[in-house]
Amino acid sequence: MRILGITLPDNKRMDIALTAIYGIGRSRARHILLETKVGPGLKPKELTVEQENAVRKLVESHKIEGNLKREVAANVKRLKDIKAYRGSRHARHLPTRGQRTKTNSRTVRGNVRKTMGSGRRKEEKT
Repeated sequence: MRILGITLPDNKRMDIALTAIYGIGRSRARHILLETKVGPGLKPKELTVEQENAVRKLVESHKIEGNLKREVAANVKRLKDIKAYRGSRHARHLPTRGQRTKTNSRTVRGNVRKTMGSGRRKEEKT
């Protein structure tokens, strides 16, 4: 099953398979399936054409994928343009919501490890 160019994994349950689409999480996937009266335990390959079309129509009514990514990027750009504190944190690839940075900001910095032991290579025995 394909929705907006994204192929849903055939071997996963529908409530999990829908999360492959950017902008749809577990709760929104459950809500979509509840509205279309499709069982969350069904797999995408088991759906009838009517169920598939109903799910596709409801998913496409939400803001997802390209539109959502564009909106998020525009919001971050706006913060940078008005020189807000959060915008400057985004620009420097640092946490934007008040977390400490001496330790524990590896996720946003790209998992950089700058500790003593991590950079050393073991000496080769000759």
